[in-house]
Amino acid sequence: MEQTTEKKVLLDCRDVSLGYEGKAIWEGLTFQVRSGDYLCIVGENGSGKSTLIQHLNGLLKPTSGRILLQGRDIWADPKRIRDVRFQVGLVFQYPEYQLFEETVYKDIAFGPRNMGLDEADIDRRVRSAAAFVGLTEAMLDKSPFELSGGQKRRVAIAGVIAMEPRVLVLDEPVTGLDPAAAQDLYRTLDYLNKKEGLAIIMVTHDLRSALPYATAILHAGHGSWFYGDTASYLASPYGKRFGGDGI
Repeated sequence: MEQTTEKKVLLDCRDVSLGYEGKAIWEGLTFQVRSGDYLCIVGENGSGKSTLIQHLNGLLKPTSGRILLQGRDIWADPKRIRDVRFQVGLVFQYPEYQLFEETVYKDIAFGPRNMGLDEADIDRRVRSAAAFVGLTEAMLDKSPFELSGGQKRRVAIAGVIAMEPRVLVLDEPVTGLDPAAAQDLYRTLDYLNKKEGLAIIMVTHDLRSALPYATAILHAGHGSWFYGDTASYLASPYGKRFGGDGI
């Protein structure tokens, strides 16, 4: 008999409701992210996409419902919420604006150092993360401010990958990049997803470019939402309205 390996559930959102400045923007949201998944979050401006992802690693707390990380409610012990952020790595929009260290090496090492790791493990993680995102050894000694926009973005992503999260969450990662740099970054994320098994959650307005990599789509509407695999999404009214029809 042929054996199948079921992918492990990493993030499990159960009937989650959340708001912003007292206004409800998501209600009853339920979805799962498994190992190896590539979830794209799309939708209209102001529909709460960026707010949602800040709940996934505990930067914000839902008004109701539960968010489980590997079966454990991330808010079960608020004192351990910092550990959640090491496992669910979040890359903000324009992350290069958050670079601040003297060298690329130090910027990538910042997260692992805050985890309390020894120098040997930090060094291993920095060099491994840099290689994954296509940064050369020579770049590690440079100031991040000497690099191109696309290279700076890779440094920021490497800093999150160096913490070796189970889930990588990105908010509009190709915004501001030229088409070549954007496609290069998509290929890097695809490699991390398929070859390294990293689950990816990506907020994007560029559905056409991201769709070939996605395994599922979460569509944010104003007061409504849709979650399903890519085929189901493209066949749905949400997908057609957002430009999925014919992609």
